[in-house]
Amino acid sequence: MSTVKIKNVHIVNANQSFENQDVVIQEGKIIAIGSSLTQQTTEEIDGENQYLFPGFIDLHIHGSADVDTMDATEDALHTMAKSLVKEGVTSFLATTMTQKIEAIESALQTIAHFENTEDEAEVLGVHVEGPFISIHRVGAQPEEYIIPPSIELFRKWQQLSGNKIKEITVAPEVENGFEFVKAVSKEGVIVSIGHSDATYDEVEQAVNYGATQGTHLYNQMRPFHHREPGVVGASLLLDAIKVELIVDFIHSHEQAVKLAYRMKGASSIILITDAMRAKGVPYGDYDLGGQTVHVTETGAHLSNGALAGSVLTMDAALRHMKQLTNCTMEELVAMSSANAAQ
Repeated sequence: MSTVKIKNVHIVNANQSFENQDVVIQEGKIIAIGSSLTQQTTEEIDGENQYLFPGFIDLHIHGSADVDTMDATEDALHTMAKSLVKEGVTSFLATTMTQKIEAIESALQTIAHFENTEDEAEVLGVHVEGPFISIHRVGAQPEEYIIPPSIELFRKWQQLSGNKIKEITVAPEVENGFEFVKAVSKEGVIVSIGHSDATYDEVEQAVNYGATQGTHLYNQMRPFHHREPGVVGASLLLDAIKVELIVDFIHSHEQAVKLAYRMKGASSIILITDAMRAKGVPYGDYDLGGQTVHVTETGAHLSNGALAGSVLTMDAALRHMKQLTNCTMEELVAMSSANAAQ
């Protein structure tokens, strides 16, 4: 039986940390945490001057290692789940995108029957991003597949997914939007405002109906203006909203990241990658929902220049956040796992 001890490590949680601790792991499960543990082990790892974090949770990721959720195959999900462990991600929401209804349903059905192996990050469920979004804030989402929010269609999708839809991105200001937000949030699914051209007042109304999150802050949402604060202003000002943040310094300027940290605090920021299939593989041209994405050192872009996801890793996101804000280690845990877990 494999038993591993990590000794003298600094354990960090979101609300506290502990120095010089031992952690004993048996057959892949933590069985003991404490000082100077005496369990017999088959391997010891010296953790002196090192930090041990909970596994990262990525609530918004489309793909990695040249596969994508929308490939709708179990092989693709296995490949992605295995690749994410290398960057510290131990669980994630497989994220769909605006596409033909049949393509979305195929992805949902694949996830419904998917089972992880022990060496993979766990698929916690699905984040449905689109097709219930604004044509004014499409980004890399194909405009031709955008449709009005439909609670009947959502319930069909939830059934097809095996009740694994945990989060859905929606533009609340579009036709049927507010009714959709109200109904879906009552069913225990996180409603995240994104790809939205809503006004400040419309976001506030959506929050009153149950919306609690903002999808990739700053990106594809009505920007801040001093006479109309828009989705960005509402996301920063309304305490009820937690914001996703892509800290690759491509999707958001360094000072915009600092602004979010100062305005929202670590308790209301969720670090995500929004990565697409080109993460972890060489630069080049890749497919995203039938569109060609050009991936270079400047990021992932469609031919029209629109950003098309990222190739960011979660460990890099944490390093960037620490370097930029000098946040505490406990705050890093909050932003990389605890907030998402809640």
